[in-house]
Amino acid sequence: MTSRGTKYWNSGAIPLVAPEMLGEIIATAADLSLVISLEGKVLSVLVNPTHRAFGQLDHWEGLNIRDILTEDSRPKLEARLRQMSEGEAPAKAVELNHAEGEGWDFPVRYSFHRIGPDENVLLMLGRDLRPIAEMQMQLIEAQLALERDYESQREYDTRYRVLTEATRDAFLFVGAKSGRVVDANPVACELLGVARNDLIGASVAHEFEGRRRVEFMEMLTQAATADETRPTELETRRTRQAVRLYATAFRAAGERLVLCRLDPVADGAQAGDEMNESLQAMYHHGVDAIVFTDRDGVILSANDSFLGLTDAPQLAAVKGRSLGDYLVRGSVDLRVLVENATRTGQMRMFATKLSGEYGAQVSVEISATYLADQSTPAIVFVIRDASRMEVVRKPGVAVSDDAMRSVMELVGSATLKDIVAETTDVVEKMCIETAVELTRNNRVAAAEMLGLSRQSLYVKLRKYGLLARDGADT
Repeated sequence: MTSRGTKYWNSGAIPLVAPEMLGEIIATAADLSLVISLEGKVLSVLVNPTHRAFGQLDHWEGLNIRDILTEDSRPKLEARLRQMSEGEAPAKAVELNHAEGEGWDFPVRYSFHRIGPDENVLLMLGRDLRPIAEMQMQLIEAQLALERDYESQREYDTRYRVLTEATRDAFLFVGAKSGRVVDANPVACELLGVARNDLIGASVAHEFEGRRRVEFMEMLTQAATADETRPTELETRRTRQAVRLYATAFRAAGERLVLCRLDPVADGAQAGDEMNESLQAMYHHGVDAIVFTDRDGVILSANDSFLGLTDAPQLAAVKGRSLGDYLVRGSVDLRVLVENATRTGQMRMFATKLSGEYGAQVSVEISATYLADQSTPAIVFVIRDASRMEVVRKPGVAVSDDAMRSVMELVGSATLKDIVAETTDVVEKMCIETAVELTRNNRVAAAEMLGLSRQSLYVKLRKYGLLARDGADT
């Protein structure tokens, strides 16, 4: 064949092809081939042997092709059959969707050719469009996902902009490596005395008096990564305004950033600031252990004195644990402290023992104060080491003069066994009275404190005439 194409075809140089070979050629040239009559009856079905996606379609033979097409493909077939019956030569292929079984259809692009001696039979050579359709569906889904992400990004960006414009707090976003301002809200720009366009991209250290870039970024990084948030006192360069800077480090899209919140220091608040500084100094350096917990007794914060009493290496070792884990009587003592503090607002001088990380026990006196006026209520425990006081105290249980006198009167009139029994009753009564008083008449907690069952406690209360108390917690 020459480059001129059809000359040899027209001259009859095409060799004759045997019928059995012609079928194989047609089946291999197309993915799916159909031979139909002009009325639409399927006469033969040829499936490409290398294309296994169609399966066996021999059952199509003898059917009307309209019965194996979807509803939307039938008008396109009718139009093409009408063209072929009128002798028109179709220029373009037709995409038809075949329906096979429940919920399974597949698209095929067909070209139509007249064959047969009278050209009353049509050969439909089809190309499977499912790979293209699947690729189109993937592209559509990817486009829809991008649209959803874009809309979500626009929504978050709008929320962020509204928040920065409406908030009264001044804050800056600073790059941790570059030390330059990434973004700032209008309040921060007004506080620093600079326009937002001039502030974005500028070095944040230059906005504060007497600060060098390297030293300032080291200070900012240390403040952002510290366990406890502590402000840094600064003075703005342009407005000469004293401010406190609170730093928070975070990572966004792989970039490390620092959120800098600026609080102006008012002149009238100087006395209150000194009080806050004094309270913080007492908390961090005081000799008494101070512990902040929530209403369930879970430790929120503790000072170094508490860490020393419990032999804890650092704050992270105790934060999030229950204070009852460090009390010898555990949840019994903690319940007494928490319930009395939340009920009356405070509890004073509760004597117990503190157990350290390695089992060492220390006698302590605990006072509790309930802070209910805060947005998140908390309980403050002040724990004092009382182990030295026990050395000077007399051992044993303090017995009242009346009880001692009643015991002494038994000498000479009763045996030693009876005197000891009487003394035991006196001590037992005093212990029960003390437990009931410490638990504010909460008899469930008193029974747990004494290691008694509730029934045994009620029996002893009735025995010593202590049952008739008001406000009993049954």
